[in-house]
Amino acid sequence: MYCTHLSPIHTHTLYVKRKPPIDKTEWDGFFDENGHLAKSRDFICVNILERGLHPTVRTEAWKFLTGYYSWQSSQDERLTVDSTRRKNYEALCQMYQKIQPLLENLHRNFIETRNNITYDIKKLYDKDPLGNVLIDKKRLEKILLLSYVCNTQAEYQQGFHEMVMIFQLMVEHDHETFWLFQFFLQKTEHSCVINIGVGKNLDMLNTLINFLDPVFAEHLKGKGAGAVPSLFPWFCLCFQRAFKTFDDVWRLWEVLLTGKPCRNFQVLVAYSMLQMVRQQALQESMTGDDILLACNHLIDLDADELISAACVVYAELIQKDVPQSLKDFFL
Repeated sequence: MYCTHLSPIHTHTLYVKRKPPIDKTEWDGFFDENGHLAKSRDFICVNILERGLHPTVRTEAWKFLTGYYSWQSSQDERLTVDSTRRKNYEALCQMYQKIQPLLENLHRNFIETRNNITYDIKKLYDKDPLGNVLIDKKRLEKILLLSYVCNTQAEYQQGFHEMVMIFQLMVEHDHETFWLFQFFLQKTEHSCVINIGVGKNLDMLNTLINFLDPVFAEHLKGKGAGAVPSLFPWFCLCFQRAFKTFDDVWRLWEVLLTGKPCRNFQVLVAYSMLQMVRQQALQESMTGDDILLACNHLIDLDADELISAACVVYAELIQKDVPQSLKDFFL
Protein backbone atom coordinates (compact mmCIF):
# COMPACT_ATOMS: atom_id res chain seq x y z
CA MET A 1 0.00 0.00 0.00
CA TYR A 2 1.20 3.47 -0.83
CA CYS A 3 2.66 5.56 1.96
CA THR A 4 3.93 2.67 4.04
CA HIS A 5 7.35 3.91 2.97
CA LEU A 6 6.58 7.59 3.46
CA SER A 7 8.76 9.59 5.77
CA PRO A 8 7.74 12.94 7.29
CA ILE A 9 10.38 14.62 5.10
CA HIS A 10 8.83 13.19 1.94
CA THR A 11 5.29 14.22 2.90
CA HIS A 12 6.40 17.67 3.96
CA THR A 13 7.73 18.31 0.47
CA LEU A 14 4.24 17.64 -0.88
CA TYR A 15 3.46 21.33 -0.96
CA VAL A 16 6.90 22.84 -0.43
CA LYS A 17 8.20 21.44 -3.75
CA ARG A 18 4.88 20.55 -5.35
CA LYS A 19 5.00 19.86 -9.07
CA PRO A 20 2.32 21.42 -11.29
CA PRO A 21 -1.03 19.59 -11.33
CA ILE A 22 -1.77 16.94 -13.96
CA ASP A 23 -2.87 18.81 -17.10
CA LYS A 24 -4.74 17.65 -20.20
CA THR A 25 -1.62 16.67 -22.15
CA GLU A 26 -0.26 14.56 -19.31
CA TRP A 27 -3.67 13.03 -18.56
CA ASP A 28 -4.16 12.02 -22.21
CA GLY A 29 -0.70 10.44 -22.08
CA PHE A 30 -1.93 8.03 -19.41
CA PHE A 31 -4.02 6.25 -22.09
CA ASP A 32 -3.22 4.40 -25.32
CA GLU A 33 -4.84 5.05 -28.72
CA ASN A 34 -7.93 2.98 -27.76
CA GLY A 35 -8.37 4.80 -24.48
CA HIS A 36 -7.09 1.94 -22.31
CA LEU A 37 -5.01 2.87 -19.31
CA ALA A 38 -1.29 2.75 -20.16
CA LYS A 39 -0.18 3.67 -16.60
CA SER A 40 -1.19 1.88 -13.42
CA ARG A 41 -4.15 3.16 -11.45
CA ASP A 42 -1.86 3.35 -8.41
CA PHE A 43 0.61 5.57 -10.28
CA ILE A 44 -2.16 7.98 -11.27
CA CYS A 45 -3.69 8.09 -7.78
CA VAL A 46 -0.31 8.77 -6.13
CA ASN A 47 0.26 11.62 -8.59
CA ILE A 48 -3.19 13.05 -7.82
CA LEU A 49 -2.37 12.92 -4.10
CA GLU A 50 0.96 14.66 -4.56
CA ARG A 51 0.07 17.12 -7.32
CA GLY A 52 -3.66 17.35 -7.88
CA LEU A 53 -5.59 17.78 -11.12
CA HIS A 54 -5.76 20.74 -13.46
CA PRO A 55 -9.38 21.99 -13.84
CA THR A 56 -9.37 20.93 -17.52
CA VAL A 57 -9.10 17.22 -16.61
CA ARG A 58 -10.98 17.15 -13.32
CA THR A 59 -14.38 16.25 -14.82
CA GLU A 60 -13.05 13.21 -16.67
CA ALA A 61 -10.65 12.13 -13.93
CA TRP A 62 -13.38 12.19 -11.29
CA LYS A 63 -15.41 9.78 -13.37
CA PHE A 64 -12.60 7.26 -12.93
CA LEU A 65 -11.99 8.12 -9.27
CA THR A 66 -15.65 7.69 -8.30
CA GLY A 67 -16.23 4.54 -10.34
CA TYR A 68 -18.54 6.20 -12.86
CA TYR A 69 -16.05 4.76 -15.39
CA SER A 70 -14.04 1.59 -14.92
CA TRP A 71 -10.26 2.04 -14.94
CA GLN A 72 -10.11 -0.94 -17.30
CA SER A 73 -12.50 0.56 -19.88
CA SER A 74 -11.73 1.67 -23.44
CA GLN A 75 -12.87 4.98 -24.94
CA ASP A 76 -15.74 3.24 -26.78
CA GLU A 77 -16.84 1.46 -23.61
CA ARG A 78 -16.91 4.76 -21.74
CA LEU A 79 -19.17 6.31 -24.38
CA THR A 80 -21.54 3.38 -23.89
CA VAL A 81 -21.39 3.71 -20.10
CA ASP A 82 -22.16 7.41 -20.26
CA SER A 83 -25.13 6.75 -22.54
CA THR A 84 -26.41 4.05 -20.17
CA ARG A 85 -26.01 6.32 -17.14
CA ARG A 86 -27.98 9.03 -18.92
CA LYS A 87 -30.79 6.58 -19.80
CA ASN A 88 -30.86 5.21 -16.25
CA TYR A 89 -31.09 8.73 -14.85
CA GLU A 90 -33.95 9.58 -17.21
CA ALA A 91 -35.73 6.36 -16.21
CA LEU A 92 -35.37 7.31 -12.52
CA CYS A 93 -36.81 10.77 -13.29
CA GLN A 94 -39.81 9.18 -15.00
CA MET A 95 -40.30 6.76 -12.12
CA TYR A 96 -40.15 9.64 -9.65
CA GLN A 97 -42.83 11.59 -11.55
CA LYS A 98 -45.12 8.56 -11.44
CA ILE A 99 -44.71 7.83 -7.73
CA GLN A 100 -44.58 11.44 -6.51
CA PRO A 101 -48.35 11.61 -5.69
CA LEU A 102 -47.99 8.33 -3.80
CA LEU A 103 -45.01 9.65 -1.85
CA GLU A 104 -46.91 12.79 -0.93
CA ASN A 105 -49.81 10.73 0.43
CA LEU A 106 -48.06 7.77 2.04
CA HIS A 107 -44.50 8.80 2.88
CA ARG A 108 -44.85 11.09 5.88
CA ASN A 109 -41.25 12.35 5.62
CA PHE A 110 -41.41 13.16 1.91
CA ILE A 111 -43.14 16.54 2.09
CA GLU A 112 -41.02 17.60 5.07
CA THR A 113 -37.83 16.62 3.25
CA ARG A 114 -38.93 18.33 0.05
CA ASN A 115 -39.60 21.52 2.04
CA ASN A 116 -36.18 21.24 3.70
CA ILE A 117 -34.49 20.88 0.31
CA THR A 118 -36.39 23.90 -1.06
CA TYR A 119 -35.46 25.95 2.01
CA ASP A 120 -31.78 24.94 1.88
CA ILE A 121 -31.49 25.74 -1.83
CA LYS A 122 -33.06 29.17 -1.38
CA LYS A 123 -30.19 30.11 0.95
CA LEU A 124 -27.53 29.19 -1.60
CA TYR A 125 -25.64 31.92 -3.41
CA ASP A 126 -26.25 31.17 -7.05
CA LYS A 127 -24.16 34.00 -8.51
CA ASP A 128 -20.49 34.90 -8.54
CA PRO A 129 -19.21 38.36 -7.45
CA LEU A 130 -19.74 39.64 -11.02
CA GLY A 131 -23.40 38.61 -10.99
CA ASN A 132 -23.01 35.62 -13.31
CA VAL A 133 -25.35 32.74 -12.46
CA LEU A 134 -23.30 29.78 -11.21
CA ILE A 135 -25.94 27.14 -10.66
CA ASP A 136 -29.46 26.25 -11.74
CA LYS A 137 -31.43 25.90 -8.50
CA LYS A 138 -34.36 24.09 -10.11
CA ARG A 139 -32.09 21.42 -11.56
CA LEU A 140 -30.29 21.15 -8.23
CA GLU A 141 -33.58 20.64 -6.39
CA LYS A 142 -34.62 17.90 -8.82
CA ILE A 143 -31.32 16.03 -8.36
CA LEU A 144 -31.53 16.28 -4.55
CA LEU A 145 -35.12 15.01 -4.46
CA LEU A 146 -34.25 12.13 -6.76
CA SER A 147 -31.23 11.28 -4.63
CA TYR A 148 -33.40 11.32 -1.50
CA VAL A 149 -35.96 8.95 -3.03
CA CYS A 150 -33.40 6.59 -4.63
CA ASN A 151 -30.63 6.48 -2.01
CA THR A 152 -32.34 4.93 1.00
CA GLN A 153 -28.99 4.67 2.81
CA ALA A 154 -28.07 8.35 2.68
CA GLU A 155 -31.52 9.93 2.20
CA TYR A 156 -31.18 13.73 2.61
CA GLN A 157 -29.35 15.72 5.23
CA GLN A 158 -28.60 19.40 5.55
CA GLY A 159 -25.41 20.14 3.64
CA PHE A 160 -26.10 17.78 0.75
CA HIS A 161 -27.39 20.77 -1.21
CA GLU A 162 -23.94 22.37 -0.96
CA MET A 163 -22.17 19.15 -1.88
CA VAL A 164 -24.33 18.47 -4.94
CA MET A 165 -23.92 22.10 -6.01
CA ILE A 166 -20.15 21.55 -6.09
CA PHE A 167 -20.65 18.58 -8.42
CA GLN A 168 -23.05 20.60 -10.56
CA LEU A 169 -20.36 23.27 -10.95
CA MET A 170 -17.93 20.65 -12.23
CA VAL A 171 -20.00 18.82 -14.84
CA GLU A 172 -22.36 19.80 -17.62
CA HIS A 173 -25.26 17.34 -17.44
CA ASP A 174 -27.70 16.44 -14.67
CA HIS A 175 -27.14 12.70 -15.02
CA GLU A 176 -23.41 13.28 -14.42
CA THR A 177 -24.10 15.35 -11.31
CA PHE A 178 -26.51 12.75 -9.93
CA TRP A 179 -24.31 9.71 -10.49
CA LEU A 180 -21.05 11.37 -9.44
CA PHE A 181 -22.65 12.32 -6.12
CA GLN A 182 -23.99 8.78 -5.57
CA PHE A 183 -20.61 7.24 -6.41
CA PHE A 184 -18.78 9.81 -4.27
CA LEU A 185 -20.85 8.75 -1.25
CA GLN A 186 -20.11 5.07 -1.94
CA LYS A 187 -16.41 5.61 -2.60
CA THR A 188 -15.94 7.57 0.63
CA GLU A 189 -17.84 4.84 2.53
CA HIS A 190 -20.71 7.27 3.28
CA SER A 191 -18.33 8.99 5.69
CA CYS A 192 -20.26 12.28 5.46
CA VAL A 193 -23.64 10.67 6.21
CA ILE A 194 -24.78 11.27 9.80
CA ASN A 195 -26.36 7.89 10.48
CA ILE A 196 -23.58 5.92 8.77
CA GLY A 197 -20.07 7.38 8.81
CA VAL A 198 -19.98 10.60 10.83
CA GLY A 199 -20.19 8.98 14.28
CA LYS A 200 -17.52 6.46 13.29
CA ASN A 201 -15.24 9.30 12.13
CA LEU A 202 -15.68 11.16 15.43
CA ASP A 203 -14.95 8.00 17.45
CA MET A 204 -11.78 7.34 15.46
CA LEU A 205 -10.72 10.98 15.76
CA ASN A 206 -10.95 10.58 19.54
CA THR A 207 -8.96 7.34 19.39
CA LEU A 208 -6.32 9.02 17.21
CA ILE A 209 -5.94 11.99 19.59
CA ASN A 210 -5.61 9.60 22.56
CA PHE A 211 -2.91 7.66 20.74
CA LEU A 212 -0.85 10.45 19.17
CA ASP A 213 -1.41 13.35 21.58
CA PRO A 214 -2.22 12.17 25.15
CA VAL A 215 -1.68 15.66 26.61
CA PHE A 216 -4.31 17.23 24.37
CA ALA A 217 -6.56 14.18 24.84
CA GLU A 218 -6.47 14.72 28.61
CA HIS A 219 -7.48 18.35 28.19
CA LEU A 220 -10.32 17.37 25.83
CA LYS A 221 -11.61 14.82 28.34
CA GLY A 222 -11.63 17.43 31.09
CA LYS A 223 -12.11 21.09 30.45
CA GLY A 224 -12.44 20.67 26.68
CA ALA A 225 -15.18 18.05 26.90
CA GLY A 226 -17.73 18.16 24.12
CA ALA A 227 -15.43 19.77 21.56
CA VAL A 228 -14.75 16.70 19.42
CA PRO A 229 -18.37 15.43 19.15
CA SER A 230 -19.38 18.97 18.11
CA LEU A 231 -17.04 18.82 15.10
CA PHE A 232 -19.54 16.68 13.15
CA PRO A 233 -20.14 19.47 10.53
CA TRP A 234 -16.54 19.00 9.34
CA PHE A 235 -17.43 15.48 8.25
CA CYS A 236 -21.04 16.15 7.18
CA LEU A 237 -19.87 18.86 4.79
CA CYS A 238 -16.60 17.12 3.87
CA PHE A 239 -14.67 20.20 5.12
CA GLN A 240 -15.95 22.42 2.31
CA ARG A 241 -16.49 25.43 4.60
CA ALA A 242 -12.87 25.34 5.72
CA PHE A 243 -11.68 26.43 2.27
CA LYS A 244 -11.65 29.70 0.41
CA THR A 245 -12.27 28.36 -3.10
CA PHE A 246 -14.08 25.50 -4.81
CA ASP A 247 -10.68 24.49 -6.25
CA ASP A 248 -9.47 23.74 -2.72
CA VAL A 249 -12.60 21.69 -2.00
CA TRP A 250 -12.16 19.70 -5.22
CA ARG A 251 -8.46 19.23 -4.40
CA LEU A 252 -9.20 17.63 -1.05
CA TRP A 253 -12.14 15.57 -2.31
CA GLU A 254 -10.14 14.07 -5.17
CA VAL A 255 -7.51 12.95 -2.66
CA LEU A 256 -10.24 11.29 -0.57
CA LEU A 257 -11.38 9.50 -3.74
CA THR A 258 -7.90 8.14 -4.50
CA GLY A 259 -7.79 6.19 -1.24
CA LYS A 260 -4.23 7.51 -0.84
CA PRO A 261 -2.28 7.51 1.36
CA CYS A 262 -4.88 5.42 3.25
CA ARG A 263 -8.55 4.74 3.81
CA ASN A 264 -10.56 7.26 5.82
CA PHE A 265 -8.05 10.03 5.22
CA GLN A 266 -10.74 12.52 6.31
CA VAL A 267 -10.05 11.69 9.97
CA LEU A 268 -6.36 12.57 9.56
CA VAL A 269 -7.47 15.83 7.93
CA ALA A 270 -9.71 16.60 10.94
CA TYR A 271 -6.87 15.73 13.33
CA SER A 272 -4.54 18.11 11.46
CA MET A 273 -7.11 20.90 11.70
CA LEU A 274 -7.59 20.29 15.41
CA GLN A 275 -3.83 20.53 15.87
CA MET A 276 -4.05 24.10 14.53
CA VAL A 277 -5.92 25.17 17.67
CA ARG A 278 -4.12 22.83 20.09
CA GLN A 279 -1.50 25.25 21.42
CA GLN A 280 -4.01 28.02 22.06
CA ALA A 281 -6.43 25.57 23.70
CA LEU A 282 -3.78 24.33 26.13
CA GLN A 283 -2.18 27.71 26.83
CA GLU A 284 -5.51 29.40 27.53
CA SER A 285 -7.05 26.31 29.15
CA MET A 286 -9.99 26.65 26.78
CA THR A 287 -13.35 24.99 27.40
CA GLY A 288 -15.05 22.76 24.86
CA ASP A 289 -17.19 25.65 23.58
CA ASP A 290 -14.14 27.88 23.13
CA ILE A 291 -12.25 25.13 21.31
CA LEU A 292 -15.24 24.62 19.03
CA LEU A 293 -15.38 28.36 18.35
CA ALA A 294 -11.67 28.37 17.46
CA CYS A 295 -12.23 25.37 15.16
CA ASN A 296 -15.12 27.17 13.45
CA HIS A 297 -12.74 30.04 12.70
CA LEU A 298 -10.53 27.72 10.65
CA ILE A 299 -11.51 29.05 7.24
CA ASP A 300 -9.74 30.00 4.01
CA LEU A 301 -7.33 27.09 4.48
CA ASP A 302 -4.97 25.94 1.74
CA ALA A 303 -5.89 22.41 0.63
CA ASP A 304 -2.32 21.45 -0.34
CA GLU A 305 -0.98 22.42 3.07
CA LEU A 306 -3.76 20.58 4.87
CA ILE A 307 -3.26 17.44 2.76
CA SER A 308 0.46 17.63 3.45
CA ALA A 309 -0.08 18.01 7.20
CA ALA A 310 -2.44 15.01 7.21
CA CYS A 311 0.14 12.95 5.27
CA VAL A 312 2.72 13.79 7.93
CA VAL A 313 0.30 12.51 10.58
CA TYR A 314 -0.10 9.30 8.60
CA ALA A 315 3.68 8.91 8.29
CA GLU A 316 3.93 9.34 12.07
CA LEU A 317 1.16 6.83 12.64
CA ILE A 318 2.65 4.00 10.59
CA GLN A 319 5.97 4.29 12.42
CA LYS A 320 4.28 3.39 15.71
CA ASP A 321 2.78 0.25 17.16
CA VAL A 322 -0.77 1.17 16.18
CA PRO A 323 -3.80 -0.17 18.12
CA GLN A 324 -5.89 -2.66 16.16
CA SER A 325 -8.87 -0.30 15.92
CA LEU A 326 -6.77 2.36 14.14
CA LYS A 327 -5.10 -0.27 11.98
CA ASP A 328 -8.46 -1.59 10.80
CA PHE A 329 -9.78 1.89 10.13
CA PHE A 330 -6.85 3.35 8.19
CA LEU A 331 -4.84 0.46 6.78
